[in-house]
Amino acid sequence: MSQRSEYPTGVPCWVDTEQRDAEAATAFYGELFGWTTADRTPEGSPQPYFVGQIDGGDVAGITSLMADAPTGPAWNTYVAVASADEGAERARDAGGVVVMDPFDVGEAGRMAVLADREGAVICVWQAGASIGSERVNEHGSVNFNSLYTKDRESAIAFYGAVFGWEADPMDPSGKGPWMFRLPGYGDHLERDNPGSKATMADLGAPDGFVDTVALLVAIGEDPEPGEEAHWGVTFAVDDADAAAKTAASLGATVVVPPFDAPWVRMSILRDPQGAVFTASQFVPPS
Repeated sequence: MSQRSEYPTGVPCWVDTEQRDAEAATAFYGELFGWTTADRTPEGSPQPYFVGQIDGGDVAGITSLMADAPTGPAWNTYVAVASADEGAERARDAGGVVVMDPFDVGEAGRMAVLADREGAVICVWQAGASIGSERVNEHGSVNFNSLYTKDRESAIAFYGAVFGWEADPMDPSGKGPWMFRLPGYGDHLERDNPGSKATMADLGAPDGFVDTVALLVAIGEDPEPGEEAHWGVTFAVDDADAAAKTAASLGATVVVPPFDAPWVRMSILRDPQGAVFTASQFVPPS
């Protein structure tokens, strides 16, 4: 499941981070995750755009903050869509805001920047030459995207209208993270990776988890810092303790030291320029 050649509409497909010093951020993440770097800066662009790679496969992007950016360094989540223009229109109709109107990114694709009803920023990606992340769910690559929200019902309604997502609690009690599910996504994974459904069932995954595309977390029920609605990014690592130690040695802040949760051991980190992310080690049930 680590290599991707396409993403169904409605599935998170890319992440990137805006930083005050893109070159320094590239060095940090390269050292932490073992990325090599490709320069994908569009011709004539004043902003550099670097892509971290694993074995030649694109993983994530790093660019510089615009001078008038309203926020500081952060990680951004992109969702695959058939049409960025239609995605932006659906967001407006659902009560969201189009932060940046749809625009072409060279031959790579077309995108728009949206904000949901609470102001959490999410991007949509209409693939051209680039599908987004070509390596996932392995050390140094994206493992999960999570929405942190104050209003779960509003978020469920918004993302359902824009992407067709449904939501259910992972725990029957309703406490803890919920699953954003895209009906039929598990069938797509099964076609590409026969046996994936059986593997999840054997691990004790909750009903519907095979269709999960993102997590939905109530602010205050998770150690992720921040009081405003936002999207967070989780990277897979082979060893969460080692990742936290290495990140600290490179100038990052360990916001939450490694801790155990169902199926994972994870740590929340803030890179040297202030972007927060999670490092997660898969720990299967014994």
